[in-house]
Amino acid sequence: MTVILANTGWVIGYSIGLVVVLVVVALVVPILLLAKRIGDQAAVVNDGLSKAVRNTAGLAGLHTTIESAEAIVDGLERGRKRLGG
Repeated sequence: MTVILANTGWVIGYSIGLVVVLVVVALVVPILLLAKRIGDQAAVVNDGLSKAVRNTAGLAGLHTTIESAEAIVDGLERGRKRLGG
């Protein structure tokens, strides 16, 4: 009788351990799959951001263009005033 109870304890212990491992795997696998999807999408987002940086690089010189345009407009206004217009 003692041998049966001892073996039953081992079987119950292994069964509980197996259930715990299966629960952990069931929880971790979806997290890993989601992390893989996020990683794949991050590469696409990074490519898009790189294109945006390249496409908007010309805006860095916009301040200089505005200053030049203002200087031209001011010069035209001075010329018009001198000509009496």
